Amino acid sequence: MSVLDLLKPAPGLRVLVTGAATGIGAAIAEAFLEADAAVYICDVDAAAVERAKARHPRLRAGVADVANREQVDAVIDDARRTLGGLDVLVNNAGIAGPTGAVESIDPAEWERTVATNLNSQYYFLRQAVPVLKETSDAPAIIAMSSVAGRLGYAFRTPYAATKWAIVGLVKSLAVELGPDNIRVNAILPGVVEGERMDRVIAARAQSLDISVDAMRDAYLQKISLRRMVSVDDIAAMTLFLASPAGRNISGQAISVDGNVEYL
Repeated sequence: MSVLDLLKPAPGLRVLVTGAATGIGAAIAEAFLEADAAVYICDVDAAAVERAKARHPRLRAGVADVANREQVDAVIDDARRTLGGLDVLVNNAGIAGPTGAVESIDPAEWERTVATNLNSQYYFLRQAVPVLKETSDAPAIIAMSSVAGRLGYAFRTPYAATKWAIVGLVKSLAVELGPDNIRVNAILPGVVEGERMDRVIAARAQSLDISVDAMRDAYLQKISLRRMVSVDDIAAMTLFLASPAGRNISGQAISVDGNVEYL
């Protein structure tokens, strides 16, 4: 097998991607479909799920609030049944959470951010790990963290706290699951261009009482390459980690961010 062959995920991989009807998750799901994987997605937005299925007839999908343990259990059961097992879990689902000083954050918004970004990953892991052990010869878990999981992020403390926690979760699970040949890694996207980042920039600009253009330029000035990353950049790293080329990569928090220097 050549080095180039190692870079291609094995055809027929059975992949579950959470929060994947739009954004980064959708790009990851589409990339796996292009690599001849069998892909199951879930998302809380039923209409977006239907649009994703219409675009990609081979896609399997379910609707679920990932912060709800019972709904997660139902997704795992359906994915296992429709895919015939599981090789790759991509724990992607997450929300931006509130923007503001810590003393002004609504406790309900804090709790919702933790439930969606962190608890959901545990809910999927507790059900998916036994399936990965039973049905896969090359199992992999890929968790979506953030550059805010390696740097402090003022006025975004709920989001940053969950993303740091995901890195700790991944590093601990890599040790725990290594003897079972399960590789566990985190991807830390930087400033990802798109509508979601536009909303984050607008909210932070309002919080700091500056213009949106000034806030956007401030973000770019913090990036060594002076550009945002795309959802395809994140999808490409996900495919690499699921490919034979990534077979000895585990316990890593891999930044795809153009080298964000500070937040």
